[in-house]
Parts: sequence; C-alpha cells; structure tokens
Amino acid sequence: MRLDKYLKNSRIIKRRTVAKEVCDSGRVMLNGRAAKAGSEVNAGDILTIDLGVKVLEVKILATPEVVKANEAKDLYELIREQNKDLA
Repeated sequence: MRLDKYLKNSRIIKRRTVAKEVCDSGRVMLNGRAAKAGSEVNAGDILTIDLGVKVLEVKILATPEVVKANEAKDLYELIREQNKDLA
C-alpha cells in the first residue's frame, strides 16, 4: 500500500493530500530512510513522522485497503511520541 494512503487509512493524518505533502517534504522516515508518498509500506515497517509539534514513531501492524474509523487504531502500534520543545 502507498504510504500516503496508509497514513490516511490509519487516521494518523486525516486527509490524503496532507499526507502526501508531509511525505514529499521529507518529514516521514520509513525504516530509517526518507520516504515519499508513493513508497510501499508493509506490516512490520517502522514509520517516524514529524508532525510539527510532535514526532510519532509507529510500527505498522496491518495494511488493509478499507478500514472502519473505529478500527483505525488497530493498524499500528505507537512506539514513541515526543513533543518538540517550541522555545
């Protein structure tokens, strides 16, 4: 599955266009390497996402094409969430 679609399906980022912009600006790492929106993701991959005010590190558990909103949290495991110091 494409990275931007995964970010939208998992509800980590609410809109696919925003997910694409975040990926293409170099703020998403896939297994330690910079990832573009079209990068393929699979179960077991590690994502590090810079959301501006915080950094999320998640492990992908599943990549289904269709997901109900209440099942979106089951697609990943939160490894680390770090708030950035804005001072």
